Amino acid sequence: MLTAEGLTGGYLNKPILKDVSFQVDQGEFFGILGPNGSGKTTLLKMLSGILPLQEGSILFKGKSLQSYSPKQLAKSMAVLPQLSSQNFAYSVKETVSVGRYAHHKGWFQTWSQEDEAVVQRVMQQTGVSVLQDKNILELSGGERQRVFLAQALAQEPEILLLDEPTNHLDLSFQKELLDQLKAWTIENGLTVISIFHDLNLAGLYCDRLLLLENGIIDIEHIPNEVLKEERIKRIYRTHIQKIPHPRVAAPQIVLLPVHDSHNHSSTAFDESMLEQVEDRIIFHSPRPLKCMSSGVVGSGFGWYQTFVNRHVDKSYNCHHHQEEMVQYLRDKGMDPVNSVGMMTAVFLEDVYYRKYEDNALSLFIVVTAGLGNAVDASKSYEHSFTPMPGTINTWIFIEGEMSDEAYIQSIMTATESKVKALFDLEVYDSVTNSLATGTSTDSILIASTQMGERITYAGTITPLGKLIGKGVYECTTEAIKKSKERVRK
Repeated sequence: MLTAEGLTGGYLNKPILKDVSFQVDQGEFFGILGPNGSGKTTLLKMLSGILPLQEGSILFKGKSLQSYSPKQLAKSMAVLPQLSSQNFAYSVKETVSVGRYAHHKGWFQTWSQEDEAVVQRVMQQTGVSVLQDKNILELSGGERQRVFLAQALAQEPEILLLDEPTNHLDLSFQKELLDQLKAWTIENGLTVISIFHDLNLAGLYCDRLLLLENGIIDIEHIPNEVLKEERIKRIYRTHIQKIPHPRVAAPQIVLLPVHDSHNHSSTAFDESMLEQVEDRIIFHSPRPLKCMSSGVVGSGFGWYQTFVNRHVDKSYNCHHHQEEMVQYLRDKGMDPVNSVGMMTAVFLEDVYYRKYEDNALSLFIVVTAGLGNAVDASKSYEHSFTPMPGTINTWIFIEGEMSDEAYIQSIMTATESKVKALFDLEVYDSVTNSLATGTSTDSILIASTQMGERITYAGTITPLGKLIGKGVYECTTEAIKKSKERVRK
């Protein structure tokens, strides 16, 4: 569709772009990235024929871009520049209708039914139909941006060049616009070349990305390759972290604000943060903690400050447990968005907790444990599935900055220690009459301050793993012993 070879050029014979080459195929959504001054807009002006080349060539549909007349080019290529001031008091419909000029033969061709249908369709697609009789000077920046997009689409182009198309648009219109553009590339074969400042939008919607630095291509590849953490740090000269999008296979970049952790008082976890009232145990953290949990509320990764282990009767109806737990937290004056909530049929007086320290490492472990629905995981297929409230709930609060790998290894180490505790206490699965490995609905929480010493690993023989292994084994053992003692009484 479009091929650029050795593009060099700029303004007043001063080259801004230097030897830029790439190719864009029909139906691609192609993104151009780079910090301010890297040459993004200059490149787009060259591709649209507005800015002459000092060196190199551009082929559009196999022909030199310079061989097209402006009107011929306008039939196949539309350009949406950055929003600029509008000095003509046209209506919205009149502004959009200008896009049909390239399809008219001569100055006095009458307005056709096809012209009207195209203009009405693109106004509908861009959400400006209800504004068509308004003066464009009365519109907001976001509304005008959508009007000019409609004008570009009214040309019915094969290729669309966009300079920051989401500029001035609020979040919902950004998504609607990019969803629509992506759909047009897939369904109609429209080719889109767009400049992006927002790296996350580019990563979500573009098929390929071209990253410029000082007028030179750093890389041109798929988003996951272009948006590598070290590359973005180097080119944008800022502190970021790359993470996967939670729903689609696309990279996302998060900014890491600069702050001096030494200005914050350290968080020393201990039993003073633990509160037991009525039917619940609550752990109050003085600051949000990064958590990985299997809680009824707050499952997965997240940042939370309040942790609730709630006692429910064994006859509790589990079918709508998430919604009911959210309402429970609200009724007790706790924000579900800021809380991890677990359930247990265990009597909360059987809880066991303890602080563990070794050199620079410190953690606080809380376990509630009972044996009402003990299961041997290797023979769980012999059980019928009946949802029941959790029986062994394990909380591990860690002072330190943990990697994602350390979170996962912490769960593995804690689980192995729990299983060993059940083995040594000779806890049996009542259905299979074999040694149990846990209960049918155990829950676990790993929470960290993400401040202080960096903790990369938490396997069984690492420093953190040793503390977790010892602590979970001892706390699980003591909680089960308390439960057994209470039953005997």
